[in-house]
Amino acid sequence: MNKIRISAVAYTNTKPFIYGINHSDVLNQIDLSLDIPSDCAAKLIDGTVDVGLIPVAAIPQVPNANIISDYCIGSVGAVNSVFIFSNVPVSEIRTLRLDSHSRTSNNLAKVLLKFHFKQEVSYTTDVNAQTDALVLIGDRTFGKKDDYAFVYDMGEEWMNFTGLPFVYAAWVANKVIPEAFINEFNTALKQGLDARKELLKTLPVNPVFDLDDYLMHKLDFELTDKKREALSLFLSYIEQL
Repeated sequence: MNKIRISAVAYTNTKPFIYGINHSDVLNQIDLSLDIPSDCAAKLIDGTVDVGLIPVAAIPQVPNANIISDYCIGSVGAVNSVFIFSNVPVSEIRTLRLDSHSRTSNNLAKVLLKFHFKQEVSYTTDVNAQTDALVLIGDRTFGKKDDYAFVYDMGEEWMNFTGLPFVYAAWVANKVIPEAFINEFNTALKQGLDARKELLKTLPVNPVFDLDDYLMHKLDFELTDKKREALSLFLSYIEQL
């Protein structure tokens, strides 16, 4: 059987999933690449891979997209790695630099600023541009909260806005994947989540960031009905941008 090609995010938030995959027979059935979120999406969209842990904002661009897993990268409230960092209060943000690594977080920032905070904002991807605020996600945010006058955790702000949890990335396929493999894959992901305490022992201690709190409490990995509801709502807001 041809191996199933999978792209997953290389950030710390994915390490439980990768741990589970690496400690299961699923590893022998796949070709796994670790990428930044936007590259995961691009590979799934162009067919370079069969399954990707992709930013959910990219799902509408994936041919024959279907979510194959019971697990995701999500949060119920604050996530502590998806931020708008700002030099001014949100009511004064007029310019925002987007993060080249993720479609979802950029779109979430736009949705929150337009519909939640009611701000008219200009956006740029120019890393040299001087802006009031910027979007930053993933491991690059660890220990950065004290560097900015105003910090907006987008998981927390989405909850304030909608009362719902949020899904940042989901396991999406661009073709029919055998049911037997999906079952094995879900089992491997769950085993990785169940082994988070063991995983944490293998990770370097970060003096400016609480990895235990992040992996055990801030991130919420179950793709619940509420998260699916939030995903549908988020995609409907993107269409209105």
